[in-house]
Amino acid sequence: MKLSADQRRDLLRHPAGWIASGFGSGLSPVAPGSAGSLAALLPWLALRELPWPLYFVVLALAFALGVWACGWVVRVLRIDDPGVAVWDEFVGQWIALAPLLWLESAWWWIAAGFILFRIFDIAKPWPVSWADRRLDGGLGVMLDDVFAGIYAAIVLVLVMHFAA
Repeated sequence: MKLSADQRRDLLRHPAGWIASGFGSGLSPVAPGSAGSLAALLPWLALRELPWPLYFVVLALAFALGVWACGWVVRVLRIDDPGVAVWDEFVGQWIALAPLLWLESAWWWIAAGFILFRIFDIAKPWPVSWADRRLDGGLGVMLDDVFAGIYAAIVLVLVMHFAA
């Protein structure tokens, strides 16, 4: 669904709209989910420098923030999972790239993590599809991408192990 100029303005007038839209990356007219995942790589470059326990604390806080912000967008737009809400892609992408905290993080592994996350987010194997269909509000928006990120992280570790 394409947003009107008024809807876009309303979203960007509120902090929740900025956060949920991935600082505007979700307003991309083409593939907003991929745009959000790509935008998530920039803060990840800083996040990867954190000690891993702090990384996961930040991840949990980002998830909670996303439940609130995406829930606000769902209520304002009255759409179950609006494409403009891409904070879930940020968190899912950061989960997918978590193995690179311990393993080599050459650009091709970052690209592999990005691609794997997009594949699982789009294909929606169970329980990604379950969360996408059954949960509402901000939690519903966020949780399917958490599952997609976990799948991507597992496959990334396996690919890195067998490629070594």
